[in-house]
Amino acid sequence: MDTIFPEGSAAPATHWNERICAESYAPLAWARRLDGQGRIIEIMNCFEYMSFNFGPTLLTWMEGMAPDVYARVLEGDRLSQARLGHGNALAQIYHHVIMPLATDMDKRAEIAWALADFESRFGRQAEGMWLSEAAVDTRTLDLLAQAGVRFTILAPRQAREVADVDADNWSPANESNLNIREPYLVELPEGRSIAVYFYDGPLSQAVAFEGLLRHGDMFWGRLSGMAGQGLLALATDGETYGHHFKFGEMALAFALSQAHTGEQGVELTNYAAYLAENPPRRRARIHENSSWSCAHGVERWRADCGCATEHKPGWNQSWRGPLRDGLNAVKARLDKHFLELGATLYRDPQETLIAYGRVLCGLEPPAAFASARFLPGLSAQHRDTAWRLLTMQKWALSSFASCAWFFDDLGRIEPLNALTFALRAMQLGARTGLDDLEPLLLSHIGQASSNDPALGSGFDLWNQEVRPRRESPETILAQALLRLWAEGRLPAPGAAASAEWPGLSVVVTMGRQDKHGIHSGTASIKWARESGADELGWTWEQPEGGDPFAGCVRVGDTGARCIPAAYIPWGKRQALALAWVRRVEAEAWRSEAVESRLGAHLFLPFREAQVTQTGAECWDRLWSPLIWQWIMGEVTASRDFLAFLQERGHEHPERTLLARRLGLALLELLGTPKPDCATVRLVLERAAAVGLAPNLFNAQNLYWATLRSVPAAAQAGLALGFAPT
Repeated sequence: MDTIFPEGSAAPATHWNERICAESYAPLAWARRLDGQGRIIEIMNCFEYMSFNFGPTLLTWMEGMAPDVYARVLEGDRLSQARLGHGNALAQIYHHVIMPLATDMDKRAEIAWALADFESRFGRQAEGMWLSEAAVDTRTLDLLAQAGVRFTILAPRQAREVADVDADNWSPANESNLNIREPYLVELPEGRSIAVYFYDGPLSQAVAFEGLLRHGDMFWGRLSGMAGQGLLALATDGETYGHHFKFGEMALAFALSQAHTGEQGVELTNYAAYLAENPPRRRARIHENSSWSCAHGVERWRADCGCATEHKPGWNQSWRGPLRDGLNAVKARLDKHFLELGATLYRDPQETLIAYGRVLCGLEPPAAFASARFLPGLSAQHRDTAWRLLTMQKWALSSFASCAWFFDDLGRIEPLNALTFALRAMQLGARTGLDDLEPLLLSHIGQASSNDPALGSGFDLWNQEVRPRRESPETILAQALLRLWAEGRLPAPGAAASAEWPGLSVVVTMGRQDKHGIHSGTASIKWARESGADELGWTWEQPEGGDPFAGCVRVGDTGARCIPAAYIPWGKRQALALAWVRRVEAEAWRSEAVESRLGAHLFLPFREAQVTQTGAECWDRLWSPLIWQWIMGEVTASRDFLAFLQERGHEHPERTLLARRLGLALLELLGTPKPDCATVRLVLERAAAVGLAPNLFNAQNLYWATLRSVPAAAQAGLALGFAPT
């Protein structure tokens, strides 16, 4: 399943993509600029005014789950291209692998897939590409140049020596003497070359780690004070703005707005536009196998080099070597299998793999791809095998994302995810005739251990955390049944319903329930791009008490079974639990909203020296729907009623959920063909009266985009926090 399941460390968000998008990417797409009284004077799309890159896998998630943010990212590139003749967006290595440590075939695939994905999203060829962790070697630069990439960006310490373009006057380079204000030409084999920019190291460090984003004017002062002849560029992670430094995107927006208006003679540009006007006058040679985040080259991703994030006493990173060796050993066997079996399925196995990225991003329909790349006359079974091999390679490449080695322990989510991706690749290899590679992988990772004794060795982590993630017909069917139950969609006897995940669909047909309460039926499991489906029968036995997670799903007559509470791993069970709790909470809200509608009229005024309501704990249970009805103007209320709601709401557990629900209601009021601005103002005034602050982020964005120039909406704008215009 090509799905991101819940990640506990990201709570209260579901997973880290969702959390970082909310805390950084969305604020960058709609960055507030405030006046001296804290009122909004502008909402800026920072992506329109700065160079940026996103990984293809992140953009795939964003396109489906945060489409409004995704649209602003694309818009930022489009508008910058209109302004400068070149777009701000850069491509990025597809799976964020450390390129110097990848095989040549993997290097080519990562570059080609990234460029195809970029073209499919931004509608143009990428001019530049960001290398994962700026990890570089000459072969990687050569492959970039062969693919048509014009430039990349490195850290200043990665320059080894420099010379003029028209002279052989090479001299050593380092961070203190390198002129970072100009692009450099790196000469490559067979007359090829690529331009390389070196960002400002100290300035980037100050932004990322030294609090330069605390004040927008301080940030702008530093930038404008350093501006001068040539290009001033800094490089930081996107999560710096908002996630690491709350409101950091506002400091950035202030600096970008100052530069955009030409304050102090500063001019905004991007890498591609600057390169077009300023071709390299000097050459550079790089330090081979170097990066921006490891002082030891690329050892951070294969050895205990001393680089860490927390440097806990007594901890080490000796697990990095066995993890790298194990995944390399598995990948080598998968590659051999792919090339040997692929020779009977593809016209050219390597070129088919390189071109597969065009299918993943939608540039090329699967049927056209198969017609051009598969050998003619393949049976349906052999075509399915051809697709499985390509999917196998996709998962195998996913296991080499750099984050698996970046942090401090084998037991973190990132190494476990890498091993999970390898597990999926090995499963697909086995389905296409390859031997079981699990013993090979364990012979390496079994030599590693977590720094946390409670987590144990690589063997322990594999058995406890990774192997349970293995999918089988019974685990897939159990998840489909539980998802339909959680979402309230279990079909009636004789009817069918489907559970969908990216790349997988399960159609469940419900049979009769026998006298013992055991459900039975049939199911069809179909993987994307495969011609056939797995058809099977099933039974579902649930224990007394009705807890479906404690039940048992059996498949056909094989004896295969799945007890969800024991066999389905935490992340997948959590996803099912979230589906259930969100449905039940929504249903309870609708029920409470109806049943409590008379509550405001039954809430009598206080008498004598009364200071709170009799039966306060019962009224407290209805706090959310009662306060909702008053804020939305559905009921009237006495002074005592409002005082009680305000007093009980200070630390009410439903306060955050209600604030989000009010934010959605405001968005709905503003998004109609005839926006109800008067009600918006009333809702905000009433919310303020009881001390409730709705989540206004999306409502403010919509107002700025569609209503800020409408005179009739001015009062709503003031209530939403905008300065008078």
